Amino acid sequence: MSVRELVVLGTASQVPTRHRNHNGYLLRWDGEGILFDPGEGTQRQMLRAGVAAHDLNRICVTHFHGDHSLGLAGVIQRINLDRVPHEITAHYPRSGKRFFDRLRYATAYRETVGLTEVPVDADGVLATTPAYTFEARRLSHPVESFGYRLVEPDGRRILPERLAAHGIKGPDVGRIQREGSLDGIPLEAVSEVRRGQRFAFVMDTRLCEGVHALAEGCDLLVIESTFLDEDEALAVEHGHLTAGQAARVARDAGVRHLVLTHFSQRYTGPEEFERQARAAGFEGELTVAHDLLRVPVPKRR
Repeated sequence: MSVRELVVLGTASQVPTRHRNHNGYLLRWDGEGILFDPGEGTQRQMLRAGVAAHDLNRICVTHFHGDHSLGLAGVIQRINLDRVPHEITAHYPRSGKRFFDRLRYATAYRETVGLTEVPVDADGVLATTPAYTFEARRLSHPVESFGYRLVEPDGRRILPERLAAHGIKGPDVGRIQREGSLDGIPLEAVSEVRRGQRFAFVMDTRLCEGVHALAEGCDLLVIESTFLDEDEALAVEHGHLTAGQAARVARDAGVRHLVLTHFSQRYTGPEEFERQARAAGFEGELTVAHDLLRVPVPKRR
């Protein structure tokens, strides 16, 4: 059975707190696992969340500030210790390769797993598989930063009433799906487009074109909201978003489920983030993330 969900491993900005670990997010997409921004403590949070090294297929780093990357060393060594049987791909800004190399080889260990590095240079497609297209977009932060977006190809949904109208039933249903037509009847005549699902991951950034491009039409958007709206000047200075800014992006992009995360230690509770997001006009499903939360990708429309 396929599973599409976000497993939140950590939600703190800059430093961990008593209740929030450094960043870490795992997207389960059917049989694959994509780990985003593993900060300190990610390996332990994976254990607490029931996530194994074998679940990982990609590791994606948005930028090389410590709260988004210091857990790389432990995660990579655990992948090798557990002898993960498949190759793993790592994406990160190419400008930070020296940091990736230092973390990958921070201490001595035996490499047993193929780790393919596919650094990000600019906006564009990083990978295309039968299940999805994986893209990156440049963000606006004091150090080079990229967000990531996964897009499932559109499919087709069979409409029983149209099949009946054309007298198609039994094995012929599978045949028209496989071959695209049956006795002169095209597949389009008995089906409609089933829009592929879309997911985006947006971390440390000011408002910029990349934020809007990543969020466009997403079923599930994970986005930083480090500050509350009254601290917008601080957000701009340090290259971050507020709760209201993130919510307006989601509202304008038609996002179905918005996940706010990456909270400054200056705030103690989540209630005001939710209030400000709603005040900004976002009416979809809204989650203010906490550690070890599981968020399902919304079902197809």
